[in-house]
Amino acid sequence: MKSTRQEQRDDLVLPEGVPVINPDVTAAEAAADLRALPWWTYALLMVAAPLMGLVFALRGPRAFLDEDQEVQDLPSTSRAEMLADNPVEHAMTDRRDQRLLDALGEIHSERHQEEIRVAVVYGAGHVPAIVSGLWNRYGYRPREAEWLTVLVPG
Repeated sequence: MKSTRQEQRDDLVLPEGVPVINPDVTAAEAAADLRALPWWTYALLMVAAPLMGLVFALRGPRAFLDEDQEVQDLPSTSRAEMLADNPVEHAMTDRRDQRLLDALGEIHSERHQEEIRVAVVYGAGHVPAIVSGLWNRYGYRPREAEWLTVLVPG
């Protein structure tokens, strides 16, 4: 079976004029968040990262994603529960979650009188922070959701 790769560009899937916001952190900010971890955790990451990169290069994403890939936002196993409250996970996601909530807050401030749809293209692990943040800030609660699988290890 022949595989064709297609770059995912906004202009290929969105109508003209639809704004796209990317409230993400920079590499320097992510590195600063990791350096703020306890020294032993940071040191372990610095040793493990090259090894994980080698495994990823040899085995591909399947080496890390098969067991933990989820299509829901709540941990379904004790291992997933343990990983969900990991300080490294918080270092990698908390600032991103805050940036996303701030961007959604700007949309709310500018457009809350209108009936609009907003697509949030983040992984399922970010959904609890989004849901609780929108509930706490504006009293929003989810009414519907559409889950899309965007990475299938192959």
